[in-house]
Amino acid sequence: MRRLILITVYLLSISQWAQAALFDDKVARQQIVDLQQKTEVQNQATQASLDALKISHQGLEQRILSIENVIKSQGLMDLLSQIDRLNEELNKVKGDLEVAQHNIEVSQQRQKDLYADTDGRLRKLESGNSANAMPENKEPSAQVNNTNPTPAEANAESKAFDSAQASLQAGKYKEAFDAFDKFLQNYSNSKYVPNAQYGLGFSQFSLKNYKAAIATQQKLISQFPESTKVPDALFSISNCQIQLSDIEGAKKSLRDLIAQHPTSELIPNAKRRLAVLESIKK
Repeated sequence: MRRLILITVYLLSISQWAQAALFDDKVARQQIVDLQQKTEVQNQATQASLDALKISHQGLEQRILSIENVIKSQGLMDLLSQIDRLNEELNKVKGDLEVAQHNIEVSQQRQKDLYADTDGRLRKLESGNSANAMPENKEPSAQVNNTNPTPAEANAESKAFDSAQASLQAGKYKEAFDAFDKFLQNYSNSKYVPNAQYGLGFSQFSLKNYKAAIATQQKLISQFPESTKVPDALFSISNCQIQLSDIEGAKKSLRDLIAQHPTSELIPNAKRRLAVLESIKK
């Protein structure tokens, strides 16, 4: 009986061990399967990395071949030498441009100085008979529409003109400008309008408002082409143009004066000034 019990216990022990062994074998198999899957995934990732490296390597080889071709076809040293020569030429061009710009500025300044010197010399030359002589006192004009003013009106008109003329002769050019401008507004039909118009332009010239002076004198020439003040207006325009460095324009104004008014007292001065201007080299 005892022997039977021992045999039974022994068989039970063997059965439990077999079951444990069987269980352990399944776990091990599952772990092996998991390990194989992980290994396969890693192998795939590694292969993808290798493929990417191969592509990158091929690209690098292609770039190296391109560089080698450039070096072989041109020569790297020759290429660098060309770049250096281009830089030198560029620096030389920049230097030439700076020199040219400086020469232009010097030339422009010399031209301005020459114009100023010419004008100064001409003024001294013409001091005995100034080109911009003060307007004569009163010049009745047949082209002005007189309305037979009353004695009182005529007296006021004459006083207004004389007052503007006195300011001009005294060198009070701003006062003269205002006075002539007011006179032209108040007495637009006066027989003194041509003289007042010229006086207004002369005041503007003296105030260095050269463009406005030209417009004023041109208006005089346009409105009163038969006035004896037209030659003076043309000469005044030429002086304004000289101040504005418009030498060609000044030459034309002087030529017009000489051709259109050959008997004017200004002709000798106009010819001298034109000769000086024509002697100026561009």
